[in-house]
This record gives sequence, structure tokens and C-alpha cells, in this order.
Amino acid sequence: MDQQNFADIPKAYSPQNVEDKWYKYWLENNVFHSEADDSKNPYTIVIPPPNITGVLHMGHILNNTIQDIYIRLKRMQGFNACWVPGTDHASIATEVKVINDLAKRGIDKFEIGREEFLKHCYAWKDKYGGIIIEQLKKLGVSCDWSRERFTMDEHYYSKVVDSFVQLYKEGKIYRGYRMVNWCPVSKSAISDEEVIPRETKGSLWYIKYPVAGSDEFLIVATTRPETMLGDTGVAVNPEDERYKNLIGKNIELPLTGRVIPIFADQYVDKEFGTGAVKVTPAHDFNDYDMAMRHNLEFINIFNEDATTNHNVPEEFRGLDRYECRKKVVARLEEFGLLVKTEDYTNNVGYSERGGVPIEPYISEQWFMKMDELSKSALDAVTEGQVRFHPSHWVKTYEHWMSNIKDWCISRQLWWGHRIPVWYHKDTKEIYCNTLPPADSENWHQDEDVLDTWASSWLWAHDVFTNETDQKYYYPTDLLVTAPDIIFFWVARMIMAGQHFMKDIPFRDVYFTSVIRDLQGRKMSKSLGNSPDPLDVIRDYGADAMRFTIIYLAPLGQDIRFSVDKCELGRNFANKIWNAGRFLLMNAQTIKVDENKKNLHRDVVDDWIDSRFTGVLNEYNKALDRFEINNSIKLVYSYVWNDFCDWYVELIKNKLYSGDEDVKTAALTRALDLFEKLLQLVHPFMPFITEELWHLIKPRVDGASISLAAFPAADNNLVSAKVEERMNMLMDIITAVRNIRGEMNIPPSRQIQLKLKAEEFPEEYINYIKKLAKAESVEATPSLVKPDKSASAVIAGCELFIPLEGIIDLDEERKRLQKEIQKMEGFLTGVEKKLSNESFVKSAPANIVEKEKEKRADLTGKLEKLRDILSKLS
Repeated sequence: MDQQNFADIPKAYSPQNVEDKWYKYWLENNVFHSEADDSKNPYTIVIPPPNITGVLHMGHILNNTIQDIYIRLKRMQGFNACWVPGTDHASIATEVKVINDLAKRGIDKFEIGREEFLKHCYAWKDKYGGIIIEQLKKLGVSCDWSRERFTMDEHYYSKVVDSFVQLYKEGKIYRGYRMVNWCPVSKSAISDEEVIPRETKGSLWYIKYPVAGSDEFLIVATTRPETMLGDTGVAVNPEDERYKNLIGKNIELPLTGRVIPIFADQYVDKEFGTGAVKVTPAHDFNDYDMAMRHNLEFINIFNEDATTNHNVPEEFRGLDRYECRKKVVARLEEFGLLVKTEDYTNNVGYSERGGVPIEPYISEQWFMKMDELSKSALDAVTEGQVRFHPSHWVKTYEHWMSNIKDWCISRQLWWGHRIPVWYHKDTKEIYCNTLPPADSENWHQDEDVLDTWASSWLWAHDVFTNETDQKYYYPTDLLVTAPDIIFFWVARMIMAGQHFMKDIPFRDVYFTSVIRDLQGRKMSKSLGNSPDPLDVIRDYGADAMRFTIIYLAPLGQDIRFSVDKCELGRNFANKIWNAGRFLLMNAQTIKVDENKKNLHRDVVDDWIDSRFTGVLNEYNKALDRFEINNSIKLVYSYVWNDFCDWYVELIKNKLYSGDEDVKTAALTRALDLFEKLLQLVHPFMPFITEELWHLIKPRVDGASISLAAFPAADNNLVSAKVEERMNMLMDIITAVRNIRGEMNIPPSRQIQLKLKAEEFPEEYINYIKKLAKAESVEATPSLVKPDKSASAVIAGCELFIPLEGIIDLDEERKRLQKEIQKMEGFLTGVEKKLSNESFVKSAPANIVEKEKEKRADLTGKLEKLRDILSKLS
């Protein structure tokens, strides 16, 4: 290796000067690019496509860091690693954004028409859709950007349409009336995951329902009195003795003039309200199911905007649902039919985009049959073809898939994949194909678009635009996603993969943790507890943030995150930087020669190589098991403790010796090992490792640590005996340093060290002398404890340091006694506070807890000081 000038290496690592430089370098040199190559095994990940309306949040950081760890690792391990990026058109979210944007300019969606509106959507996408992608690049993700896809690009659009046509012709898609989640703002059906439950304070109204042909009343309790205008029955539990005599009779429904039946159904909870339930089949999911079982009438009382329609009495027509509620309650009160009103809190489903309560609504929609598609998708997971990490999600998946219902795939929107169905204007004949009918002027295309998930379920295979790539890269290897879309996306991708590709879409699915603040609250914009990742990157660096989020994320457990925890990652980056800087500064004056790397080895070299091999083996196993958090902790411990704190200190003897060959061999070995450990760190912290890797030695143009061969474990280097001996040596040195601190022995003062242990080889003794600052070391199993000495016991050894002549024993005793008296005074004050009942009851809990911690800390220190004093007596 030629000598390089390292004098200008900064003392502290500055990510701002490094990260943009290397990301640009990686892109310019196509480091992330992949082409199908039958001579190499592929390793493929497809990104969960973020919405074009999205901005980067901490969930993206965790998810994409995990994906990047695996793609970088596999790339270094020789796989043809391909990570396909892209974005989702986010049908309803984007349409709402564009509608609001147009409204500010006085433009109405329906006035300008579909074609013009879609132009505005594409313009919005071009302006804002790439923001999150550019933000992801700041994180350092190594996607193949030449493969970036969009769910509405020409190729993908055609594949979505093809899949609809195929399934329609197979009889798996049909049109029918069903109960759906309806958003009155977007005037569209929405999926379950777009319904956000919110705890809402409301009321429970108790209403008298007259029993026809008698003076009796049934009292029902409801949170939605306005929907009584659409009631078509009253249900009771068949085992409820109170109502058995009424089953089969009828109710004269107030305000409507209609007569409805009383019937029995096991669904009714005898303990809720009065045990009698009004049934509104067209506006409640459970009522819909009861109506289907008992053949009740369905009366829809709302328009698409949730105003009341012509099916209600005239005085209630054209009202907003909440205005209608007030009027219905007033009328019931007026007629003496309102028994009482109670405060009631329950979870109400809100439209995520519309921001209003959804309306259960019967509507004509397109549905996909799930029975056949779901069976093989369930088997794929329960039989282990697709593996879930953590595995407990299998039970959740199994429960949902075993109770699956047909999928409502149509949405009453314009932005999205338009349903490829045409209706003949005269004959009403239905035509379904990828292209419109030849006489298209006589046909009208369905106005609806597909649910976003009905396009993204093809993502794993249709991101590949040609057969060669699809055959090579599919099935993919890993999907990293949040567990809240296990049904909406994961399950459906498995269905799509097996149906269209006859194979599973991925082999492993890693479900990310929920990120919470220190109070345990889920991070969200509304709570204001979610930091902007770009601010964190600016203040700490992308590497520090990536490291920290993974370090805090055990598989299957929630993460407690706060920005200041990124100090952990920044400190680790600085530790690596300082170790590298120390070695490289020595390379200014010491020749580095690979030919001399194996000369002048000793136990320290054997130990660090053994430790590295063991760590490498455990690191690989942890990542194979998706214990990502464990893998980085292994590396952190090895780098911080073994390499930096011990190995670098232990080899200083050689680096500062007078023998040039010894110096060269030691530094060459250290730099070689440092390069290997950079490779272990690289998937987690790509920027700092790339910078240091290039500083170690000259590299050819386009070279990258990302493309360097990953270290292979040489298990011949593992030696339990060497590690055991070195652990004892390090324990001895640590114990001596502790005694020095406790006994106030000046750092420069040489000591005599006596060990009651088996004799140590001379090379160990020399290291102990140097690092413990001992002028002599005596080791014998028959050693008798010297007078006036400090001692410590470690595994397999007892050590003693004679103190006479080293410190003034009388002065040290006096100092310790003063310190003990001071600590006792502090402890008495704390004990007084904690024994004061008034303080404990009235002070904030965190203050009381701090006092308890203070007491425990002072008690421990006092015990230690008294023990040291007794040793000096």
C-alpha cells in the first residue's frame, strides 16, 4: 500500500460532508443497478410503494432501513441484489388533494369533467409525487432507480386491466348490491383500512316502539335515532324471557306509518340497552347480516352525501344526517316516545381522507370472490412456504383468511384504474375487455375505478416489465411491511402471485414494529410527537438515525423512540471514526505491507481473530433469523469493546516499538481487520463505512464497499481457550483500574500486582504490566494475601495490590471517613422526605420516584465506601 496523506482527516466525523457525496457517487457508478444474470443468484425486494401524497415519517425510516440492510448485505455476499422502488397512485388520497387544490382556484371537479380532472391529477403527481422518493434517498437507500415504477404507468396500468378481465372471464368478479363503508365527502366506497376508529362522546337514546294491536311498548336503545326511519325489524335474543311472548308480533314504527316484525336472533346481546335492538339493514353491517338471515326489507334512507332521501317521510327529507337526528329526537319527545337519554362513548369509524364518520351504505359495486383465491394463500403461510417474522402473525392471518368475505373492488372516483367494463346504451349488454368495443359510440364505460389495493396486489410480479426479468427476479425474497396491512396487501399479493404467476410472491415477510414516543403513544401528526426524519438526518446524520432505530427495534416489540436517542448512533459513528483515524494517522509513519501481515503474531491477534469469527457467525445467524436488532448489537459490542477499547490499546505497544517489521505487521493486521468490521457495519451505516473504506487504501474508479466481497468465516481461527485467557487478562486490568480509582492511586504511579492463580505466559504478563501500569506481576497459586493491600476476585483468579508506600493510608482513611459522613448526611435528608407521608402523597409521582432512586444510589455508594475503608483498616 502506498503511503497516503491522512493529516487532514477531521478529528470528528461530519456526516454533512460525507452523505451527499457518496450517494451521488453510488448513483453515478450504477452501484445499485441489477440486470438479470443466470450466472448469479438473485436476491429481490420490491419496496412497499409509498403514496404519492406521502412525506417521510419514522415508520418509513424503520421499514426502508431494514430493506436496505438486507439488500446491501446480499449484494456484498455475491447475490445479484435488486431492490425495485416505486410509488402508489393512492386513488382516494390523491383525488381529495386535487379536489381541494382545485377548489381553492374556484374549479369544480364535475364541471370540468373526467378527462380534464385527470390532467390536473397527473400535473399534481408530477409536481409532488416524487417528494417522498427524494427524501428516501437522503436515508441512503440502495434501490435500483432505473427500475422505478408507478402504479399508473402504462405497463402497470395495462397489467391491472388485464387481471380484471381475466378474473371476470373466470367468473371471479361480479357486480352486486352489498353493504360498504361509504365516505360522504368523496362519495365513494372505501376500504376497511381507510376507516379510522375514533373514541367519540355521544348519547344513547331509549325509544318506545308500540306493539301493534296492543297497549304494550318495546323500548329500544340506539346511538343513531335518525336511522329508525329505515328500520325494517326489531330483534331480541331467543332466550330472553322478557320478550318471548312478543316474538312474531309487529311494531308500529313511529314517525313512518310502517309496520315491522319482531323476531329472534342469537346476535342480540341481552345485556346491552334493553335487550331489544332496532334493525336498519341498509345502514348497519350487523343489521345487514340479520336481515339476510330473516329476509327483511332493505330501505336506504340516505343520498350519497349522507343527506336524507325520498324514502323518509317528507318532513325529514333533504336534511344532513345530524340535522335529521335532532328533528327525529324532537318529534319523539313531542309524541312522548323518548324515554330517556344517556351519555355514551363508543368507537365511531371515520373516513381517513374525508375526516367525517363513514356511513354503512348499500350500494351496487364490483366484488371479487375470495373463496378459491384465499384457500391457496392461506395454505402458503400455514405450510411455511411464506414465512412470517415474527411468527405470531400467522394466527392473525389464519383467522382473517378463514373468515374472509368477498372483496369490494370498485371505488366511485376518477383517479385510478378505470374498470374495463362497457354497457350497451340500448340493450344494456355488458362487455368486459382490455379494449373498448369496436362500435364504442354505442357503449358507455363504467365510471368507477378499482380500489388501490386491487392494483397494488400485482406489485411483486408486475413491477418487472419483461418476461426475462419476471422469470429471473420472481418470486422475490423479502417483503418488509407494517402489520396493519397484512390483509389488505400481504394476503392479496399472495393470492395474486399464486393465481397469476402460479408461485408465491415472496419467501419471507418481516412485520415492522410500532414506533411510539417515550410515553408509549403511537407517533402521529395529530399528537405532534412524530419528528421530521429530515430534521433528524440534518442534526445527527442518516447513519446515526438508521443505527438507532434498528438498535431500539427488537423483533416483534414496539419501539420507544425520541430524537435524543440518536446520540447513541452518533457516538457509535464517532467511535468508528476515531478508531479509523488513529490507524490511518499511524499509516503516515508506518509502512503497510500485506506480505508482512502474518508476522509477529501473538495471543492478542489470535484473540481478536477468534472473536471476529465468532461475531461474524452469530451476526449471519441473527440476520438469517431476522433478528436484526441482535445483529447490530453484536457488531456494536465487538467494535466498541473488543476492537476499540481493547485491541487498539493492546497493539499500541507494537505500534510504538522500535522494530519496523513489528510495527508494519501490527498496523497491516489492524487495518485489514478494520476493513472487515466496516463491512459488517456497512448495511446499517453505509455512508461512514464507505468514507473510511476509501481512506484505508487507494481504490479503482467506481469501487464501493457495497460491491466488496463480504468476509467469510474461517472457523479454524476460533479458540475458546485463547478467548478465556484473554477475558481473564482483561478482567484483571479492569479490576486494577477500578482499585486505582477507589483508592486514589495516582494514574502515573507504578504498582506491584500479585495474582493468586496459575502461572501466566510471559506475553500475557507483559500486556498486564503495560495496561495496569505495574512494575512487577507475580502469579502463583499458593500466594498469601499481603498486608495492607487492596484486593479483587475475578473468575479463576484473586488479585492483590500492596498499598503501603503507594498511598498515604492514614490520609486515605480520613478522606474516606469524610466522604462516608457526607453521604450519610445526604441519605438522612432523603430518608426524611420519603418517611414524610404528606410529601409522598402530594408530590408528583416522578419526583417521589427520583427520591427513591437517589436513596438506592446513596445506599450503594455508602456500602462501597465502607467496604473500601474496611480493607484499609
